[in-house]
Amino acid sequence: MTRPTVHIVGAGPAGLMAAERLAAAGLAVVAHEAMPSPSRKLLMAGRGGLNLSHAEPMPAFLGRYGEAEAVVGPWLARFTPTDLVGWVEGLGQPTFVGSSGRIFPRAMKASPLLRAWLARLAAAGVELRTRSRWVGFDDGGLVFETADGRRTERPDAVVLALGGASWPRLGSDGAWRPWLEARGVIVSPFRPSNVGFDLAWSAVFAERFAGQPLKPVALSHGAAAVRGEAMVTGYGIEGGAVYALSAGLRDAIARDGAATLTVDLRPDLSIEALASRLARPRGKDSVTNWLRKTAGLSPVGVGLLREIPGDLPMGADRLARRIKAVRLTLTGVQGLERAISSAGGVALDQVDEGLMLKALPGVFVAGEMLDWEAPTGGYLLQASMASGVTAAAGVIDWLARRPPVRR
Repeated sequence: MTRPTVHIVGAGPAGLMAAERLAAAGLAVVAHEAMPSPSRKLLMAGRGGLNLSHAEPMPAFLGRYGEAEAVVGPWLARFTPTDLVGWVEGLGQPTFVGSSGRIFPRAMKASPLLRAWLARLAAAGVELRTRSRWVGFDDGGLVFETADGRRTERPDAVVLALGGASWPRLGSDGAWRPWLEARGVIVSPFRPSNVGFDLAWSAVFAERFAGQPLKPVALSHGAAAVRGEAMVTGYGIEGGAVYALSAGLRDAIARDGAATLTVDLRPDLSIEALASRLARPRGKDSVTNWLRKTAGLSPVGVGLLREIPGDLPMGADRLARRIKAVRLTLTGVQGLERAISSAGGVALDQVDEGLMLKALPGVFVAGEMLDWEAPTGGYLLQASMASGVTAAAGVIDWLARRPPVRR
């Protein structure tokens, strides 16, 4: 009897994880990748140290997915951070937990992991077709553009894992949206996530401090607060702590035209303790040196204070309060081409628990094609891979419940 064939469209982490699980179940698997090589976004993410997942307790972990927590939770139950670590180490890549709780491979790169993964997939019989771009449906099949021309495939099941619309030069351009909408699937508009924000720095500040980090700081927007690091840029501000608040900031700007980001330059000191230090005489020190010695501020921190109206120095209590709450007005959001990830995509109510599209039986969706978002810190990769595991389980269950149907 011929084995059922499953085609994976998109060879990023979600698609490759689905391919691995399906091949292990004995199915014939073909993975399509439009780019000349697979998982380019994973390789790009690994340039600064591949953040695999996070070691924080699961209740806090799940809270990172916001409104999508109830949907993402079952994915993570199928493929937990512990499972991910075991999987990575099974590929010969030892891991460690950093001081922030983030989990990394000891190699701190994606390339060794990806090479080992692709070798495992090849050994399992997964066929990888690069430069094979999906361009829509035709007569019940999937149409691909390849170097040899157009080709229509009619597998028994399909897993779509084409990513969202961020970093389009790496392959995730969202071009698939109209093809699904034409089949009755609701797709939410794409929005940048984990992205920098526009801010009208003075020319002097931007020229002097662009590219310098603000650390350690605590950032807040509304009721949300996070400690970490931000980076001053020529256009405004970015960095891990900013990304953790990016969804709320983005939505506030869309709603109100601007958003207020509050920066605590000394999160480890209370206002009272800071004011006590600032009450010491300045003597002959410049304001910058005095603030460095008494408040522990870096030059970029002092520069940030000078961006706010009001002469320095000022009364100790007032200055302490300013240091603890520098209010920055964000006026815009960087675009999808600069975003680490995207919100939007296939609405979560369009798929069942196995991530099969309700409007297209036998077609499953995984990864950032779905409308969920999370901050950086390992949450994106963990959920993407867990969704691949979930989609593969959905395919296996669906094929077991009914005879294969040629599409």
